[in-house]
Order: sequence, then C-alpha cells, then structure tokens
Amino acid sequence: MNNNTLDRKSIYFEIFNLSWPIVLSQIGNIAFGFSNIYMVGHVNITAMSAVSVANSIFIVFLVLGMGTIAASAPLIASSKAARSYSECGEILRSAIELSFIIAFIITSSLLIISENIHLLNGFFKESEEVLDLVQVYLRLVAISTIPYMLFLAVKQFGDGLSITKPAMIITLMGVVLNIFLNIVLMYGKLSFPPMGVKGLALSTIITRSFMAIALIIVVFNNGGFKDFLPPLISRFNTWPVLVKIVKIGLPGGIQLFFEVGAFTAAGFMAMKLGGTHYVAAHAVAHTLSSVTYMLAMGISIAGSILVGKAFGNNDKSKILLAGKSVIVCGVLFMAFWAFVFFVFGEDLTILIVGHSDPELMSISRAVLIVVGIYQLFDGLQVVGLGILRGIEDVNKPTIITLVAYWLVALPCSYVFGFYMDYKLTGIWLGLMVGLMVSAILLNYRFFRLVLTGKMSQYQSTDLKDLN
Repeated sequence: MNNNTLDRKSIYFEIFNLSWPIVLSQIGNIAFGFSNIYMVGHVNITAMSAVSVANSIFIVFLVLGMGTIAASAPLIASSKAARSYSECGEILRSAIELSFIIAFIITSSLLIISENIHLLNGFFKESEEVLDLVQVYLRLVAISTIPYMLFLAVKQFGDGLSITKPAMIITLMGVVLNIFLNIVLMYGKLSFPPMGVKGLALSTIITRSFMAIALIIVVFNNGGFKDFLPPLISRFNTWPVLVKIVKIGLPGGIQLFFEVGAFTAAGFMAMKLGGTHYVAAHAVAHTLSSVTYMLAMGISIAGSILVGKAFGNNDKSKILLAGKSVIVCGVLFMAFWAFVFFVFGEDLTILIVGHSDPELMSISRAVLIVVGIYQLFDGLQVVGLGILRGIEDVNKPTIITLVAYWLVALPCSYVFGFYMDYKLTGIWLGLMVGLMVSAILLNYRFFRLVLTGKMSQYQSTDLKDLN
C-alpha cells in the first residue's frame, strides 16, 4: 500500500472524526427550532404564525453574524498547524469581543424592527393579533442573540482545534433543556402561569445563556485547550486580529444572507401561484432541503478546518488532498439524501404536514424529485464555500453566490414557474440551476487557485508586535 493511499484513508478518517460531532450539533440546532415550532403549534395557530414570521425576520440578521464568527475556526486551525499557539488564544479573545459587537448590532436592529412591526402590516396578510405576538416574541428573542453569538465564538475555537465533542454535547443538552422550559413556561407547569409565545422566547434566552456559560466553563477547565487559551489579563491589541476575522467572515455571512433571501423570494413566488397546496408543498421541500443543508454544513466546516491546517503548513499537496476528499464526502452524503427523497418523498410529506392529500402528494412528489437532484449541487456548493474559506478566499465566492442566487436562480425560477408554466416544480428547477452554477464556479475556483499557485500564502500574525 503506497503513501498516497494511506494519506487518503487517514484524511477520510479525519473528516469523519471532525464532522460527526459537528453534524450532531447541527441536528441539535434543527431539533431546537423544530421543537419550538411544534410545541407553539399546540398553543394555537395564531401563536405559530407569529413565531414563524418573527423567526423569518430573526434568521436574516442572525446568519450574517453566524457566517462572520465562523471564519475564526479555519484561522485557528491554520495557526495551530503553524504552531502559533498564542495566536489561537488571541483569535478566541478577538472572536469573543466581536461576538458582543455583532450581538449589539443585531439586537438593536431587531428591537427597532419589533417596535415598528405594525408598519409592515401591508406586507403581511396576518391579523393585528399575529403582529402583536410577533412584537412580543421579537422583543425578547432578540436578547438571546447575545449568549448565542458568545456560544458560537467559543464553539469555533473548539472546532478550529479539532475538539468538537464538548459543543456537541452541550448543544444536545440545550435541546433537552429548551423542551423542558417550553413545557414549564409556555404551557404553565410547576406553578408557573402559561405564558405562550412570551414563555417560548424566555425559554430560548435561558437555554442559550446556559449553552454559552457551560461551554466557557468546559473550555477553560479542559486540559486539551490549555496550551491555546489566551491569558486572562492581556495587553495585546486584538484589533488587527478582529479585523482579519471580519474580512474573512463577513463575506461568508453575506453569502448566507443571499441564500436565505433567495429562498424567501422563492417562497413569495410559491404564494403567487395561488392555492394552499403549492405553499404547503414548497414548505415541505424547503424544510427538507434546509435540514440536509444544515447537516452538510458539518462536512463543510470540517473541510474548512482541514484545508486551513494544510494552508497553515503551506502544504499544497495536502490542501488538494483535503479539498478533494471533502468534496467526495459531501457529494456521497447528499447522494444518500437524494435517494431518500426519491424513495420516501410521500412519506416525508405526510410526516411534515400530518395528513395525506392527493393534490398535495402529486405536487410534492414532482418537486421532491427535483429537490433530490438539487441535493448533489447543494452538497458541492456548500463544501466549495468551506474549502475556499480554508485558504482564506472569500470575496470572489461572495460575488459568485450573489450571481448564482439572484441573477441566475431567481430569474430562472420565475421563467420556469410562470412563463413555461411548470409552477412549483419550475421554481425549484430554477433554484437547482442556480446551485449548479454556484457549485461549478466555487469548486473550479478552488482547484484553479491551488493548482496555479495563485492562492495567498498563510501569514501568521506576530501578536507580540501588537502591543
């Protein structure tokens, strides 16, 4: 057995070890959101509509922060590979500082929106009662951004060091705690009055605060982190490191913003088709594709870390090997989900909507065939973004995602759905075309930069010079 075979086997093993805790953490995040919607639905349909509207506003802002903070993981991986251990700690310190800045901006923006939510009455068909509940929920859940951003900053530190299990365990504990608090605060148990939507928001704040505090305690008391932690008192000027995180991370947040925005626009197209069956079928497709995307993000994060390590060592062959291996894993993973959608599409539709309707089944069956093929390109593009982030290439990929989603996908969706009269299937065909363009361009860019030697060289920041 030659060295190349051994290297390839070891890299697949490393991808698995890195990605499965991250994937489980993603499952925890999915379960967190799903349990909230499911449980508030048992309060009443008005409350569920309010939470759905509020969350659609909340997530648009949140993804910008999530994408920005995510850049610290590959930076830490590169610093660790270059044996710049003190820099790993300063990246953590800078990420924590940045998390508070981001949280302040997001929280302030959401509070302003919540106070003026009734100005949007013309854009929503919901009643005044729904918008009243949106305001109540948004005012409170905005505060949860502060502990959540702090949790993500510390989580990226562990991910970058390839110590991913603590965040996974705490995330799953958070899901259990959130469900318990929802029962107590929303429904009114253990002598608490039923608080409905307000209880759901309070539960979210408490759970996310627990997750942040628990992860900080674990990190600062786990020997595996000891050599990389920053000193509690430091005179280092972290501003240059913070700026570096923003330069690499903000484009990633904008990429997520473009994607979330595109799917929101596709949802409006589905509503324009008329009829609840199209809206329901789109919701099923969007829910399933969002779940698989979140899971594939685990592999993408692992890819950015592995490529970041090789980048920190300036090892071109390892960068290529890591990139190719992660692409294979991403495609195989999404191929599995494509098979699931092809074979069990109707069962999944019934599971989500809770009943079998012939017209809905007919529409959903056709759409899920497209969504199944779409999975392959979605896997390629999310992994492509991850491995490019690993070599600190983020600006051009942001332009690629803008073009793919807003100049290709949405126009194609409109043409296929309305002019060619393929309706909802046409809308998802357009999204698939946009993803295909994104996947091809992102992966082509990665290999072109690496093979032609045009990627930037890793530059370790000498923190001693930042006093």
